[in-house]
Amino acid sequence: MTETAAVARKRHPWRIAWGVFGAVVLLLVSIGGVYAFTLIRTFDTQTEKISNAFPADSVRPPAAPAAGSTAVQPTPEPGAATPAPVAAPTTPAQNILLLGSDTRGATDRDLAGIRGERSDTIMVVHVPADRKNLYVMSILRDSWLEIPGHGTAKINAALSWGGVPLAVQTVETLLGVRIDHVAVVDFAGFKGVTDLLGGVDISNPIGFESYHLKGHYFQEGALHLNGTEAMAFARERYAFADGDFQRVRNQQLIIQAVLVAIMHKSVLADVGKTTSLVSSVTPYLAVDEGLTSAYLTGLAWELRAVREPEVEFFTMPTNGTGTSSDGQSIVNIDWSALAAVQNGFKTDTLGAYQPEVQTMG
Repeated sequence: MTETAAVARKRHPWRIAWGVFGAVVLLLVSIGGVYAFTLIRTFDTQTEKISNAFPADSVRPPAAPAAGSTAVQPTPEPGAATPAPVAAPTTPAQNILLLGSDTRGATDRDLAGIRGERSDTIMVVHVPADRKNLYVMSILRDSWLEIPGHGTAKINAALSWGGVPLAVQTVETLLGVRIDHVAVVDFAGFKGVTDLLGGVDISNPIGFESYHLKGHYFQEGALHLNGTEAMAFARERYAFADGDFQRVRNQQLIIQAVLVAIMHKSVLADVGKTTSLVSSVTPYLAVDEGLTSAYLTGLAWELRAVREPEVEFFTMPTNGTGTSSDGQSIVNIDWSALAAVQNGFKTDTLGAYQPEVQTMG
């Protein structure tokens, strides 16, 4: 079962689920001068670079229309007139893939060439051409689909089997749109960031006994979490009847709390603390070679007018859970509902999409 779209379509303050990656972007555009230059240089020198982040161009969807070309128009309703083509904006829409890997130290900072690790978090950030909104879609890691060249499997297997290029190709095939940039985040970095902030505050919707932090109970209501507790809270799924669905919602709570804490004026005004935050984040990031501080600061400048009412987070449509032919517990994709999402990405009209809260069904 799902909640109505009217209830589900909530707007969240900078809850774009970029995690520590998004925190870097916000920090870079909140400061200036030599201080900003130092932090920008830290970002560029300390983040790992993914030299071959994308699949072969021959298997990829076309890029967004370039400036001054004819833009793709929304698919009209049956019986409606086809809208006239218009000139594409000077800034084409962008799609950024975020892969969260809870490596638990297994990769020893080799995030750029990561294999053998399944992506725990998969999110696609859509930046529309007019830069007036932001849309972020979370993809449940157990979503069952075709992995190019490997047959049907859970979507998180793509990163394990073929590294970042196969993960990108899988998402591009799923949505029918090109991914412009990609970042891999080791969420182990959350622990240090949270502790540097002095902990974070959340409102826990469901009390539960922690599987990852033995003997600890996360009570319902207001909580102040340190780094270790925040990691355990975000990783939990065994305690919930809703499993990974509630896990995703809890991850969003932690990400929101971290971003709110980072953006507090007392943090941004503290040069030492902000520098420490950026330095603690970047070792846990791997990005494609085009995802530089220059790109991020330029994008953030274009998005400077975006505030709370214009940022939306939703989850890819699902049709409950099930079991694969080989006995795996999986999440079924709602392919019929997904068609509207695909069209929204392709035509840069996600604002017209009415999402619903996803549950086990």
